[in-house]
Amino acid sequence: MTGSAPAVRAVGGWRAVPRRIAGLWRRSLQFRTVLLTIGLSTLAILVIGLFITFNVASNLFTNQLERVLDASNAATDAAQTIVGSTDATERVALQNVMDQAVKSVQAVSGSSAIGLFRDTDEDPSTLAPQDQLSPQLAGVITPELRDVVQDNPGTQFWQSVALPRVPAALETGTDPGVVVGSDLQVPGAGRYLLYIGYNFADAEATLAFMQVTGLIGAIALILLLSAIILLVVRWVIEPVRTVAATSRRLAAGDLGVRMPAKGEDELATLSASFNGMADSLQARIRELAELSVMQQRFVSDVSHELRTPLTTIRLAGDVLHGQRDEFDATTARTVELLHTQTERFEALLGDLLEISRYDAGSVELATEPTNLVHLAGDAVESMHDLAREHGSELRLVAPGGHLDAEVDPRRIQRIVRNLVGNAIEHGEGRPIVVAVDSNEQAVGLSVRDYGMGMTEEERVRVFDRFWRADPSRSRTIGGTGLGLAISLEDAAAHGGTLDVWSKPGRGTVFRLVVPRTRGREVIEPPLPLEPDDPDATGPEPAPPDLARPGDTGAFGVEAVPPAWRGVGDAARGRPGDDRAGVRDA
Repeated sequence: MTGSAPAVRAVGGWRAVPRRIAGLWRRSLQFRTVLLTIGLSTLAILVIGLFITFNVASNLFTNQLERVLDASNAATDAAQTIVGSTDATERVALQNVMDQAVKSVQAVSGSSAIGLFRDTDEDPSTLAPQDQLSPQLAGVITPELRDVVQDNPGTQFWQSVALPRVPAALETGTDPGVVVGSDLQVPGAGRYLLYIGYNFADAEATLAFMQVTGLIGAIALILLLSAIILLVVRWVIEPVRTVAATSRRLAAGDLGVRMPAKGEDELATLSASFNGMADSLQARIRELAELSVMQQRFVSDVSHELRTPLTTIRLAGDVLHGQRDEFDATTARTVELLHTQTERFEALLGDLLEISRYDAGSVELATEPTNLVHLAGDAVESMHDLAREHGSELRLVAPGGHLDAEVDPRRIQRIVRNLVGNAIEHGEGRPIVVAVDSNEQAVGLSVRDYGMGMTEEERVRVFDRFWRADPSRSRTIGGTGLGLAISLEDAAAHGGTLDVWSKPGRGTVFRLVVPRTRGREVIEPPLPLEPDDPDATGPEPAPPDLARPGDTGAFGVEAVPPAWRGVGDAARGRPGDDRAGVRDA
């Protein structure tokens, strides 16, 4: 087993090579440029090399064939002169004439592979005494060549063949060659067939030498071209890298970074343009920062300055509100409106002050170990009457196992109240489910309503300040328009997240996730963002006997009754109570 470990590591290393190359291809412009240029150059050199090799081989064979055909034609003419000047019919005399003809053919053609035999349909291996066949041509002359020579007197034909090497005892194998066939007319003896074999081994060696030389030259050219491409690409890509690095530093907030501008070429123009853009961006950002500081100071100052007259108005309004029963109906209604709008104005000032603190970066959290189920129970209990007025039923779903998290309880409770109030506002009188769950890293809380839902464009803007999906729709619970924006800031201050899921006609889910320990990374949220229930009308109301500790609700978890009394007492905990203060109704 120990001996196989290096092999396993080696296999794993080789398997990682394609992934590394793919990653380098995505990240490095220089790598892509060099690789593409070298690849295309190699392909071009390969195509050109194959084209040249094919043409050279074709021309070499054509020239060699023309040469041997001329030599064969001359040898045939010389042999015809010898055999045509004799009238020998005896075997010995005819044999001498044929020997002279063969020697003449060998001398004129320059080939020793000669075949000369009578024009018969018999196999050349069965020769008459006066017939001759060199060993190189034994078994080489094909029936097709014999037939075409026999059927076309006075015409020369050739065929590509593989000739055995000579001497065969010292060197085995075959060489490329051709066999040229023609005929001779022998007076008194009839027609003879003449075959001359030519070896093209020298031409093949020449072609092989040219191919090896071309291959070595192509490799050297590719290596030289690769070095040149690498140098040129590095010279061209280096300014691009500088631009990328400068852009990253500029995006990271280093507004004073600039590119070095040298020369008068296109790269220098790029550097000058980039530096001009950076100067303009720096000036604009500085102006916006100063304007933002002025706006924040204005909002903070105005909010503080309005506190004093608002307090006076609130005190006077409380006096009038306490005596409203003594007024006539019109005056009493006016006092009611004054009291309501004064409370709303006071809430708006508080939210504006809170937003200004976040904008100024002066928010400090008062964290302590807190159970989010307790906070959720308090919020549900405090808003139960408001939900009932709007026809909605509040449900708290807490499976258990919720440990404490280091949070600011006041801000977390404000988030829960804002989310529940938003759900009541847009829940269309349907049930609202508040769920709390946890895992090793974080605690999550979600608020699910089954109202009208939002489109994708509305969902993106839901945390904007003073934004409403439907401007014509008036608020029914007195919100300031800053609740979700403040909730998002509160979640971010805890190092957590506040996400939203919504579909038209299916309702909305807001999910808060905060780490147990401040600064800890949340790998997996305890609660899913998208709900499992596709029903837009919401769950059926739970009968009273299901709202008991340990019972299973409509979502397969322990149901905490939404309208029990004494939640606040239970939320403060009892000895041995680890179920988030669940009490019997």
